[in-house]
Amino acid sequence: MRVLLVGVAAAILVLGVSLTVVISTIRANSVQAVAAPAPKPTVTPTPTQTPLSPVEQLLADADDPLACAVVFAGEGIADAPMLQHQGALYAALPIPAQEGMAFGGWYATPQSAVAFDPASRINGADEVACEDQTIELFGSWMPADQNAAAGTEVPILMYHQFTTRPEGEDGWLRGNYAYIGDFETQMNHIATTGFYLPTWDELSAFIDGRLYLPPRSVIITDDDADQTWFDLAAPIVANHKLLATSFMVTAYRQDPPPSIYVQRRSHTHDMHQAGENGEGRMVNWAADEIAADLNISGDVLGVREVVAYPFGHYNDTTKHGVAQAGYEMGRTIEPGTVVIGTDKLALPVVRIDYGMGLDALISWIG
Repeated sequence: MRVLLVGVAAAILVLGVSLTVVISTIRANSVQAVAAPAPKPTVTPTPTQTPLSPVEQLLADADDPLACAVVFAGEGIADAPMLQHQGALYAALPIPAQEGMAFGGWYATPQSAVAFDPASRINGADEVACEDQTIELFGSWMPADQNAAAGTEVPILMYHQFTTRPEGEDGWLRGNYAYIGDFETQMNHIATTGFYLPTWDELSAFIDGRLYLPPRSVIITDDDADQTWFDLAAPIVANHKLLATSFMVTAYRQDPPPSIYVQRRSHTHDMHQAGENGEGRMVNWAADEIAADLNISGDVLGVREVVAYPFGHYNDTTKHGVAQAGYEMGRTIEPGTVVIGTDKLALPVVRIDYGMGLDALISWIG
């Protein structure tokens, strides 16, 4: 019996020790579970975005599949990229300046820029075309004395109305009506024999001696925006892809350009009529009145650049009014060509009358 009691006591002792160990282990694990810090969540770092380049930013802001970023390159040229649009002509390309030099223009390749190759020169007479919405143009420089020695003379052709009659129109305005067959032949000559067509801002820079223009340069203009211009002549201009200017009297008509190749410029708003002394209002009105009229015209056309004087009449008061309205140039009807140093407010012209065919044109422009 005693032995039995001793055995039971031993078993109870062993059981107690075991329970103590188990309880201690559970407590230790509980403490460890409470004390152990929770694992930190995995954080994926936010990638740093690469800033867009100026070209990429231009195109992103435009969000237009026809947008084209034009990049300018060349020694001493730091012009920022410019946004243009395919299907339109180049607009307001920069004309860099450098002391003692004339800018040679923009070209499709560095080689043509160095050679001043007119066939590869690009300006506002050319339609925008680019691959992957980007194009690079290359500029070059010419010493100012070399530019002057080139002796470039720029004829501004002045047309008025047009006729389909080879024998011409009747009446006292007969001379104003160019035969459309002659016009077609003349435009074909300009389009196929290597002529360069400057924009008005290029002509201004050329007059200042800041820009080189090729010797075979010509500007095509029409006065009055007569219906025969729209019906007969403008389609020929567009067909040959020739830049032309239509001088429009905005009180009489405000038609939109008939094609991208026709740019509208001012022939005044309502000064194409005689004043008190029988001459044009341009030489009868005060400078403030002239400026007010030209401001209306400029607002309608959306541009102030050059004005064609009605009847060719102008004087110093005219010039003051033109400048006051923010126009840089005025075109007369006086015969001649534009050269470096020409008075910008007295630009001469080559008037094209009925009966002047291709030979007559060549005698003026080559």
